[in-house]
Amino acid sequence: MTTVLVVDDQTLIRSAIRDLVDHAEGLTVVGEAGDGRRAVELARSLRPDVVLMDIRMPGTDGIAATREICADPDLAEVRVLVLTTFEEDAYIVGALRAGASGFLGKGAEPDEIAQAIRSVHRGDALLSAAATRSLIDRYVRPVDADRTPPALHDLTEREREVLTLVGAGRSNDEIAADLVISPHTAKTHVNRVMVKLHAHDRAQLVIAAYENGLVRPRGA
Repeated sequence: MTTVLVVDDQTLIRSAIRDLVDHAEGLTVVGEAGDGRRAVELARSLRPDVVLMDIRMPGTDGIAATREICADPDLAEVRVLVLTTFEEDAYIVGALRAGASGFLGKGAEPDEIAQAIRSVHRGDALLSAAATRSLIDRYVRPVDADRTPPALHDLTEREREVLTLVGAGRSNDEIAADLVISPHTAKTHVNRVMVKLHAHDRAQLVIAAYENGLVRPRGA
């Protein structure tokens, strides 16, 4: 059973999300919070698998709460899924840098939300990859791709190839097909890159690929 902590400052939204999560197979809500400070407290006491985090809240906002949760070594297994509106929320990249595993629009269908929670819990790639890349195109400026950034010095040539493909939104199976290796080997490479770059999950690998020039924004 995947446990979920719902964080939103609007009671009606929290109630609606709790209802749809509790009716989804294999998911259950273990707590609710109306602000970021309470979210951090409950994450530490309840240890949910996934925190469904709103961004804009009074007091401690979702980005600050995400950063605190993801920086806590005792909460290393907790994943944060951010709720936002793609075109309007200029803070989403900040949330990803803070350690969020992905994001989802508040207008998503119930089945989409349930699947998103499951995906984040599994550690899968970013949700809505096309929208993610669009946001990164707008807010992340890559460095010169003709030189090796210091952050990538510890990566092997193969690991850089894998990081580039992760940045392009490729799954482990797709990476395996592209590089003619087994899915298990692809997963091993991804995990090694995460360790070397001190990345919390694949979301941060996508950011690293863009910021270090391995993936170029459209039109660049």
